[in-house]
Amino acid sequence: MWRVGLVRAPIADLLAPGALARHEVTWIPDPGQLRFLADPMGVWRGDRLYVFAEIYDYRDRVGAIEVLTFDQDLNLLSREPALSEPWHLSYPFIIEADGETYMLPEAHKSGRLTLYRAEEFPTKWAPVTTIELDQVAIDATPVFHDGRWWLFYTPATTKAEKVSALHVAWADRLTGPWTPHPANPVRFDRSSSRPGGTPIIVDGAIVLPMQDCRRTYGGAIRMLRVTTLTPDRFEAEADEPITALSSFRPLTAGLHTLSAAGPVTLIDAKRFEISPLSLALDVRREWTKRVRGQTA
Repeated sequence: MWRVGLVRAPIADLLAPGALARHEVTWIPDPGQLRFLADPMGVWRGDRLYVFAEIYDYRDRVGAIEVLTFDQDLNLLSREPALSEPWHLSYPFIIEADGETYMLPEAHKSGRLTLYRAEEFPTKWAPVTTIELDQVAIDATPVFHDGRWWLFYTPATTKAEKVSALHVAWADRLTGPWTPHPANPVRFDRSSSRPGGTPIIVDGAIVLPMQDCRRTYGGAIRMLRVTTLTPDRFEAEADEPITALSSFRPLTAGLHTLSAAGPVTLIDAKRFEISPLSLALDVRREWTKRVRGQTA
């Protein structure tokens, strides 16, 4: 079970070891039994902060995207549906480019990566294009740097590659066409290859929040500093992990998003929950799988 928090500090202030502990966190209320919000991405419009996040319910196991609106004091003003599809959606990466606002959500269950444009911000989105890559992408994370768009993602192939195999692609325009890097996967490391938030530029280089999945999925964040990035070369080094704090209790089992929103940074932290209802849902799910297997 994940919960979204708002840290009153820009993301650049949270990169040093122990920096997260020096800043206040405002936690968004839980959305209800067996439901959680995760993967927060934010954008300011005037004095309003719009936070887009995955809403997930264990009863149907199909994520959708909601938008939560806050005032400048981080008081929650509203919460509304933003985007849903027949397939699972998460990681609603927000991009502002060419006078438009785009969303690039994770949707590998659809078999493709779809870029959406805001028709009526923040609750009405329309598909613009399908981004063609070497693999169906998970947690695709774009950034414009040195005159090009770069896209970082892991492939929706094996369980191991989903958290370990970093792929890169580049394009002259956000809408493509995209060219996969010839060295893909450019990195294979369970500790720092699956994207987990918004990139920033530090001393002229891209720094990417990456999930550290060595202990558990989304166990911590490690910042990956890209030291060489060209259409045919890639080199990077990972910082020490940024972990959930003991003061987050009971949300101490993981931290898997670090997302910039100007003077605010968005995070999500994890707890494990077992209840009679959750156990009943697991039993029902396993029974359904067995019945389907017997009738196939």
